[in-house]
Amino acid sequence: MKLIIPMAGMGKRMRPHTLSVPKPLIPIAGVPIVERLVEEIAGLVSEKLDEIGFIVGHFGRDVENRLMAIAQRFNSVGKIYYQEEALGTAHAIYCAEASLSGKIIVAFADTLFKAKMDIREELDSVIFVKKVDNPESFGVVQLNDNLISGFFEKPKQFVSDLAIIGIYYFKDGLNLRSELKYLLDNNIKGNNEYQLTDALENMKQKGLKFGVGEIEEWLDCGNKDATVYTNQRILHHLNGQVLVHPSVSLQNAIVIQPSFVGEGAVLQNCIVGPYASIGESCKIISSVVENSIIQESTIIENAVLKNSMVGNFAGIKLNYLDLSVGDYNIIS
Repeated sequence: MKLIIPMAGMGKRMRPHTLSVPKPLIPIAGVPIVERLVEEIAGLVSEKLDEIGFIVGHFGRDVENRLMAIAQRFNSVGKIYYQEEALGTAHAIYCAEASLSGKIIVAFADTLFKAKMDIREELDSVIFVKKVDNPESFGVVQLNDNLISGFFEKPKQFVSDLAIIGIYYFKDGLNLRSELKYLLDNNIKGNNEYQLTDALENMKQKGLKFGVGEIEEWLDCGNKDATVYTNQRILHHLNGQVLVHPSVSLQNAIVIQPSFVGEGAVLQNCIVGPYASIGESCKIISSVVENSIIQESTIIENAVLKNSMVGNFAGIKLNYLDLSVGDYNIIS
């Protein structure tokens, strides 16, 4: 089985955090979002992930090496594909054309989830969905006798509240590849982009059977608040595991679980947690950090942080409650 992960977006809603690192590499409970995604899928499917294809922009060699290392940790072959322009979901997936064969899972990298991946062999595809209150903001599906009867991209009139979360299984990736190619070759667009839902609808019209997998929890990493909430939920699910590295220096400090504290961090006269993620080599001094993500090599001193994200190599020495601070910023 192959896993295809489109992740070429600029992550504009997550700026300034995505100015120096792609959004899928932002850590959630100390592990990059994309690695959490691979871990979740690998733990749910019955077959080994033989290959993981990452569809990226030109993020640089360091990012690509990190992605290859993630694939290696799951004993998979890693492949890098490039999306030169943001032309829609169908275009993004087709950039991995060489990997679109056999059993594949497509998983967009800004989504984490909790589910039972029940893939029925009689189905040609399984689309994972979640009921939402605002279906007009999503691609949605209609059902008939537990099979998908229609795909709709951000419908202005209500047709269904089952939103497509961005996780797809295909029994034969060649069928998907053929339909994606058809859209691109014939310049078929919706809302000015090549839409995956159009390819899925064409496949359904040709008699392929699509089922749905309903998930237990859908976690978004689209903006700062959503990412902080996702960090909270992942820490909640990891509760009971050892999430404080043994090298952490605790000097009159308290870590309230669930929290994560990375290698080489120094906590002095502070309270960390609950739901805090502290990256490697950070220093938290005379501060309170709760329900926040602090990335690597950052210093927090004399501050109270809640519902905050702070990047790498940053410094904060003020009493802020709600922050979004990017890499290498200094606030004093």
